[in-house]
Amino acid sequence: MPDARERGLPGVVSYVRRSPRMNPGQQRTLVRLASRYLIEVPRGDLSTSLASDAQVHWDAEFGHPTGTADSPVFVEIGSGTGDALLACALAHPEANVIGFEVYERAVASTMSKLAAAGVSNVRLMTVDAVQALDQLFAPASITRLSVFFPDPWPKKRHHKRRLVSPAFAELVVSRLAVGGQWWLATDWPDYAEQMREVLDATVGLVNDYPAAGGWAPRPAERPITKFEQRGLASGRPVLDLAYRRIS
Repeated sequence: MPDARERGLPGVVSYVRRSPRMNPGQQRTLVRLASRYLIEVPRGDLSTSLASDAQVHWDAEFGHPTGTADSPVFVEIGSGTGDALLACALAHPEANVIGFEVYERAVASTMSKLAAAGVSNVRLMTVDAVQALDQLFAPASITRLSVFFPDPWPKKRHHKRRLVSPAFAELVVSRLAVGGQWWLATDWPDYAEQMREVLDATVGLVNDYPAAGGWAPRPAERPITKFEQRGLASGRPVLDLAYRRIS
């Protein structure tokens, strides 16, 4: 089976890993809470890549069957410091919530927030999410995928590195259950339009808000983060999208 890159999917080049060193407190948090929240898998040649035989048994990781109507799987790509991930987990205690984030400082911050809230239905991974989506999830196994504020790669010559591409959209559709949702948000209008163009053209997806010009309202459980506040302060409008797999 061809790997993600051979299929035209963005790999680890879909983001830049500028990861400053953790302070001692963050290091202690990571060590203390890793066994509760962090899933480790064999790595490939790069620090965030997966070994070709890496697998995750989600039922074992969460301690119960997953991917059912009563125990859905929610995935967030680029979960940052965990604000949206925490809100999702609290709003959906029945869900199995999986966050992908490559920055260890952000992961440590997320773990601290989850532990303080007593959340137990979240697992984190520090690997390339595209490869993981391709390799670690069965077809039609995800109920909801969230991609909030992915790297906009604002320079035109770098647009090819943007996460949301036709190949990635096809992968997402294959992993979403029928009726499953894909939520997105960005504060870069040209990227929002590109997302619309890609997703509108993807077979099996339908926009959930066609009567609203295609733009979705902010999900009630997506908090305004410091990152988003900086974008708003810079005059960039935040645009949300919601698509659903119909076939």
